[in-house]
Amino acid sequence: MSDEVAHLLGRAQGGDAAAMERLVRLHLGAAYAVALAVTGDPVEAEDVVQDAMVAALTRLGDVRSPESFAPWLLQIVRNRSRNLLRSRAVRSALPLEHAASRPDGSSPLRDTERSELRDRLRDGLATLPEVQREVVLLHDMEGWKHREIGDSLGIPEGTVRYHLFNARRALRARLSALLREDG
Repeated sequence: MSDEVAHLLGRAQGGDAAAMERLVRLHLGAAYAVALAVTGDPVEAEDVVQDAMVAALTRLGDVRSPESFAPWLLQIVRNRSRNLLRSRAVRSALPLEHAASRPDGSSPLRDTERSELRDRLRDGLATLPEVQREVVLLHDMEGWKHREIGDSLGIPEGTVRYHLFNARRALRARLSALLREDG
């Protein structure tokens, strides 16, 4: 992917909209994983990613080398996410009458179970240090290799493995405790 990123980056820096779109698509999942790791909220993570992508695309000239593009972009996402957390005021929820219904035929029971599991995972992730959240989301959700995560976070590959191991262990313990409480 590095050669592709180098080619796309050069074209995007020259103003090629299609190259910019492809760069965004290649890094969208990782950007979302980082935003989710920091904000802990899927909707806010989506907003942060959109904002960060626009900011990054307007500053493509700041990228010094193709290898630094992903870490540079993810740092923008991280910074925007942290800024959002600092400036976030009282959160409001949509009234139930505005909630979108899903016409996919899923049952309310299954939806409830999935929602509870998603909430437990989100709660479990929220207990992890930020770096562990990022590592586990980039590795397990986005399929990044340890080396890629290390390059992005500026830490050694062995440290990434250490964080991933500890994050998974903490999540297992947290989810096991919750299941025991429910049982």
